[in-house]
Amino acid sequence: MNPADNPLKIAAAESAAALVTEGMIVGLGSGTTSALAVSALGRRVREGLRIVGIPTSESTAADARALGIPLSSLTEESQIDLTIDGADEVEEGTLNLIKGHGGALLREKIVASASKRLVIVVDDSKLVHRLAAKFPVPVEVVPFGWQATAQRLSRLGAKPSLRRKIDGEPFVSDGGHYILDCAFEPSISAVHLAGELDHVVGVVEHGLFIGFTSEVHVASAAGVRVLAS
Repeated sequence: MNPADNPLKIAAAESAAALVTEGMIVGLGSGTTSALAVSALGRRVREGLRIVGIPTSESTAADARALGIPLSSLTEESQIDLTIDGADEVEEGTLNLIKGHGGALLREKIVASASKRLVIVVDDSKLVHRLAAKFPVPVEVVPFGWQATAQRLSRLGAKPSLRRKIDGEPFVSDGGHYILDCAFEPSISAVHLAGELDHVVGVVEHGLFIGFTSEVHVASAAGVRVLAS
């Protein structure tokens, strides 16, 4: 089902978008579910809400402009009031995340780190008991010497796979980097792993978002529930 046709995801996105108030600087996340929140904000802007958006990807920036949402950047705005974004996995209890399936993890983490509040919008299939047990961790790397970086990641227990486009060429992020999707053993500690990845030469950023999340709006057959940290 197209997310735009999913009433539960729409309800969760609108629940998060309702947190935005007059005059806020708002981080605009990337991905299909967060796009629904951007759409909800665009409707509110057309109704008179005055906000400024900080997009996390070129795609989101284009969507926001089309919706009439005024945009700025972290050059002009040093702090963001609220960011709404999606996630690939949300760990129940900690609300730690895996992000980056869409390839915007670097900008998403920069925006999240500059935000007073990070609100995540997902459906209940994204809730897990343990991060990285099933979903690979996206790791954004410098193209130069990426094979050597992959070897260093392998020594941490990763099974790295270079993300490629449909034509077989390497996927390139908005920042001009490659992404290695790294599978790990289910028993690995995400918190420990995040610390290890932070020190690998050639790694620009990784998709483990530890301690960033303020709340998660979860869509399910029972409706929308909010998980708070």
